[in-house]
Amino acid sequence: MKKILCMIATTMMIPTFALAGDPAPSGAQPQSETAAIMVPVQSKFNLSIGGFVRLDYAYNSVNLGPAGWWSPGSGVPSTGTKGATPAANQEQSIFSPKGTRLWIKSTGPDYLGGKTSAIIEADFNGDASSGSESPQPRLRLAKADIKWDSFEVLFGEDWDIFGPMVAASLDFRNGTVFGTPNSQRVPQIRITKKLALNDDNSIKLVLGVQDPSQQGNNSNATAATSFTSYGPSVNVAGQFSFISKSIGTAPGFYGLSMKPLTLTLFGLYGTEKAPSNNNAGIDSYGYGFYTFVPVMSSKDGKSRSGSVSFEGQIYGAANMAFNNATFGTVVGTPTALSATLAATASQSPAQGFGYAAQIIAYPTQELGVTVGYGSRNARDFDSYAGIADYQRSNSSLYANVAYDFNAAIRLATEYQNLNTIYGNANGVAGAKAVGSDNTIRLVATYFF
Repeated sequence: MKKILCMIATTMMIPTFALAGDPAPSGAQPQSETAAIMVPVQSKFNLSIGGFVRLDYAYNSVNLGPAGWWSPGSGVPSTGTKGATPAANQEQSIFSPKGTRLWIKSTGPDYLGGKTSAIIEADFNGDASSGSESPQPRLRLAKADIKWDSFEVLFGEDWDIFGPMVAASLDFRNGTVFGTPNSQRVPQIRITKKLALNDDNSIKLVLGVQDPSQQGNNSNATAATSFTSYGPSVNVAGQFSFISKSIGTAPGFYGLSMKPLTLTLFGLYGTEKAPSNNNAGIDSYGYGFYTFVPVMSSKDGKSRSGSVSFEGQIYGAANMAFNNATFGTVVGTPTALSATLAATASQSPAQGFGYAAQIIAYPTQELGVTVGYGSRNARDFDSYAGIADYQRSNSSLYANVAYDFNAAIRLATEYQNLNTIYGNANGVAGAKAVGSDNTIRLVATYFF
């Protein structure tokens, strides 16, 4: 009798369970597609999630607009430049959570003895000009790689191979337009080869091809002035590094990793045809040197307490505004594509150079102090004839202090001085103008 009652009760409960999980109207059978959506899905590989919540506050002595929580890539406003506004004489206070970041990592099956992995990372600064209350997601990284002991293959969107240094300023732009143009991520395919010389010393070679984005040539805009180039080849970039653990390691960017002595030569080359240059080719190229030195190394390779590091970089570049290594793309005539191409058209790559240096010190494990300076400069000022308000130089001086309360919470503050010197100010040949800003920045970060 008990078995019969249990069977009856079970039979009565089955429709109840089905109805509770069924989004379709009562009595209707769900379609197979709908049923599939309701089933939780898990990746077939191992997944991890992380990132941080970040809130920036900035006081600027110059009004830098809705994106004033970080430094302007277009230069500091000056009353002496073309199109100047009262912003150069206004102060600004601004908050923003747009630096908040989220990533998902995956580790997959081995391939021929190599470890496979992938990462997708995004922040919320998709439209830097929008208000802080209207963040938009922005893809930062989307890459997959296969790593063996001494060889690696990577494809997707990753950091530009050109220019290894990233300024450890609290400024979210991280020195992009101030001598450290590697704050740029681009679609690419790269290979990395490591050669061990002995237990302490090794050589690392990096070679890859990257997206050819010079002069916005991948745009299909119909306006004549938009077709400034076509037929570009991919940019080829590489690094040659000597790495030594013989003098120990010291904290790197934001103190998040420990790095050994590193000496790196890096470069990039690409070319494209330009209708505005009578279909002649215009090259893009750059070269430079980077170094990281553990001045006072970690006692055990893990603790930051009592350690000091020096990081520096210098480079020369031409027609590399796409990664902010130069201010402009090309110089010469005509400056824009006209209806009739001139046989005498003569354009050449806009040339520039940049340099940066910083000292990162950790008096204690929790307390970090960073002081740095970076500058991007134009070369051959005469070649900029006819180009109004071009940036002769753009520099950043910064000093910040950060304190880790625990593994999740970090508070930091920074003083930053920004200076932009403009050439041919307001269209007047040879005239100069200066934009200057002093910023006090506070940043709260919660890592997860």
